[in-house]
Amino acid sequence: MVNLRQPICVFLGHVDHGKSSIIEKIRGSSITSKEAGGITQTIKAYLVDNKRINQVAGELLKKLKIQLNIPGILFIDSPGHASFTSLRKRGGNIADIAVLVIDVHEGIMQQTLESIEILKSYKTPFVIALNKIDLIHGWRELNGNLIEKIEGQNDTAKYDLEEKLYKLVEKLFNHGINADRYDRIDDFTKKVAIIPLSAKKQYGISELLMVITGLAQKYLEGSLCKKDEGRAVILEISEDKSLGKIAEVILYEGSLKNNDEIVVGSLDGVFSTKIRGLFVEGKSIKEVCAANCVRLFSPDIEKSSPGMPIRVVKGDVEKVKLEIKKEIDYSKIELDEKGIVAKADSLGSLEALVHLLKSKGVLIRKIGIGEINKKDILEAKSDELSSVIIGFNLKDVKSEEVKIITADVIYKLIDIYEEWKHKKENEINGKALNKLPMLFKIKIMRGFIFRQSNPAVVGTEVLLGKLWIDSKVMNDSGEYISDIKSIQINGKGECEAEKGKQVATAFTKVTVGRQINEDEVLYSEITENEFRRFKDVKQLLSHEHIQILKEIAEIKRRKNKNWGV
Repeated sequence: MVNLRQPICVFLGHVDHGKSSIIEKIRGSSITSKEAGGITQTIKAYLVDNKRINQVAGELLKKLKIQLNIPGILFIDSPGHASFTSLRKRGGNIADIAVLVIDVHEGIMQQTLESIEILKSYKTPFVIALNKIDLIHGWRELNGNLIEKIEGQNDTAKYDLEEKLYKLVEKLFNHGINADRYDRIDDFTKKVAIIPLSAKKQYGISELLMVITGLAQKYLEGSLCKKDEGRAVILEISEDKSLGKIAEVILYEGSLKNNDEIVVGSLDGVFSTKIRGLFVEGKSIKEVCAANCVRLFSPDIEKSSPGMPIRVVKGDVEKVKLEIKKEIDYSKIELDEKGIVAKADSLGSLEALVHLLKSKGVLIRKIGIGEINKKDILEAKSDELSSVIIGFNLKDVKSEEVKIITADVIYKLIDIYEEWKHKKENEINGKALNKLPMLFKIKIMRGFIFRQSNPAVVGTEVLLGKLWIDSKVMNDSGEYISDIKSIQINGKGECEAEKGKQVATAFTKVTVGRQINEDEVLYSEITENEFRRFKDVKQLLSHEHIQILKEIAEIKRRKNKNWGV
């Protein structure tokens, strides 16, 4: 029999959808009651051994003739995606499998979408725990396994659950995920399993653990083979009263022993040190094997940061240092010549941020790890739309010089940025529009010739747009003929006249009966360059203005078919 390590299973999902509560039922102990407001504040890891797996899901595994080969499962309860993305290793994430928790009533939320995108980007296999089915209208307490409980419900409850499941499957499909209820799947490599459950009533917990265990043993066996070389990633660095700075790490390959020489990554490069203490669940130990959550004491460990790799040295320390340098080198992330500045708290978080920003078409010209500083602000200064710093899971910083957006949810960052960008574009385009000539279409009224020339004063009806004094005028042959010298309404001078108004208008440089005539339609005269600038701010133009531009273009293109193109 192959000697396997514990698979690493990470729980993800929208806040308050029940991640911690499900792990509680699997472990048989309380997590959320110890957390502020019942919400997980920091990333936690819990090792569930095969004895507990047999207690919870043993009968179901026997029915499916699945022999339990793994020594247990390391469950990681993540408060958010910043923590999950910190769990990186070269080429992906340390999670072997993930559970995406979705509230059956709320469905796919913003953080659910972000979880899906991150799982897809890391190519992490996952299942879906559809929680809180006990709150389905008309749900009754029944004996039996999960499917028997569902099938024994009245038609109203069964239909409601089935409808919610169908809508979820449809939405997942729209996001590139082919999914179905776990008992309806023939090939788990082609579909994502959905396990309806209730953490509160403990329905479906056995089925969820059965699916996780079965998938891990059947499809992940190759990646679960034990390896000698110890590899770990730092979750967080904290202060211990007796030891000082200590690192909480996930050991995902091999083993760690006291006095092992290790190479550790940091924002300033790499360094080597020795393990001086190992602690699992508060107990001091000499050695620990993957997969496990370990507290590690080592000189200089405070120089590192979350998401950084740890590697046990077996042989040439310089060779290991070089490998770690390559692993933490984020300069290889492809950047754009123009764009915003993106920063995050860890390398994994930065990779996730860049991936999702680029998927939204956001240009990025500079990236970095660590808190936003004065140097970042200076480097972020650019044109009005690119003077932006986006910080994932970082402290908020104020600046009057550049726009700084920080949050611990990537989609929230993107939403805030896109809203700001839209307003800024409208502001910039509005300024540009104010510099362009006023658009209008007017008609000289029959029987209202007050003066034939020098200047010509005639009755004019504004058909479209707005007539302004000092505007240039062209005829329907596309030739410039005059300027508007003045506008009068009921004998009173005005600067403008809106659509539908009939006004006395003074035209320079023309004589009635020669350059202009009764019933003639005239337009605002614009240049080709002005026409193109109008097209650039088309979203700010009214339907009327767009119609005037179309008619002007048609007139101009009678002589030059490429005019304004």
